Amino acid sequence: MLATILGKYGLTPEEWTIKPFGAGLINHTWHFKKDDEEYILQQVNINVFKDPFAISNNIRAVGTYLKQHYPDYIFVTPIPSSNSSDLVQSDQGYFRMFPFVKNSVTYTTLESSELAYEAAQQFGRFSHHLSGFDESVLQETIPNFHNLTLRFKQFEDSLREGNKERLVQSSDVIKQLEKHHYIVDEFEQIKKNPQFKKRVMHHDTKISNVLFDEQNKGLCIIDLDTVMPGFFISDIGDMMRTYLAAASEEETDFSAVQVREEYFVAIVEGYLSEMGNELTAEEKGSFIYAGKFMIYMQAIRFLADHLMNDVYYGATYEGQNFNRAVNQLYLLKSLEEQEQHLMQKVKQNKH
Repeated sequence: MLATILGKYGLTPEEWTIKPFGAGLINHTWHFKKDDEEYILQQVNINVFKDPFAISNNIRAVGTYLKQHYPDYIFVTPIPSSNSSDLVQSDQGYFRMFPFVKNSVTYTTLESSELAYEAAQQFGRFSHHLSGFDESVLQETIPNFHNLTLRFKQFEDSLREGNKERLVQSSDVIKQLEKHHYIVDEFEQIKKNPQFKKRVMHHDTKISNVLFDEQNKGLCIIDLDTVMPGFFISDIGDMMRTYLAAASEEETDFSAVQVREEYFVAIVEGYLSEMGNELTAEEKGSFIYAGKFMIYMQAIRFLADHLMNDVYYGATYEGQNFNRAVNQLYLLKSLEEQEQHLMQKVKQNKH
């Protein structure tokens, strides 16, 4: 398979050292190395991304704008094949090749608040640089990806159609999640509020989507498949969901799922160092809401999948998605308990 793909880039596979690369769950990725040359080859998962050309068009449009206006900004775009295409199609699907960013470091877990600051700054810089770009030209690569109203409707569907035994076992958690419906109501208000602007957002701001140099300074962001129009709460919220707790969403000792203040402050300071002059006063006032928005959305998605017999996320053990939902509910409660104190940290920020 890879020989055919590489041939379309004018490469001979026998000359290269080829290894699987990264820990991503969506796309298959390989690293190619020969002497000082290195590339990344990736197969697009068309079960998740129904229209690979939408991704390609978005990345090309954003890349062209950034190259014109910010030529020194590192934005990793696909290498054209021998027929000048960003995507190569074969019987196995769609592939694209990227240059490998040398001397770069990635992390799958967040090891310090300094890294959180650098990552938040990188995602903020990305959206700041694109503040003059017309985001409406971009396509939704995953339609309704962060549409909380739709996600809640899917959750309600699971309450009607789900596994009866699991519904009974989950009744207490269901009640707790239903009590947080105000988060959905607030999202509906945001969509109508002109103070919340549609911007170019990354939509998947976990720490592994940032490249660092060897001194742990941020270099650039990667994994651009979900770059599309959205609200700032998507990127900030996803950072909060994945950076704030020392424990991951897989942790079943729920007492360990607590918001770390220094990580919250790092996210705020890093992001506002780039976006402080771009966000409206109402947007800045919604930093805590952004965390609630993403944490709650993930909680109801996990529980809905549990009730529907793990058809979306899958499960490696019985009750895994139930535990994931409870984990996120604990994180949500921790954020709510510290809300007033943390909001003061936002107000004290100088940007």
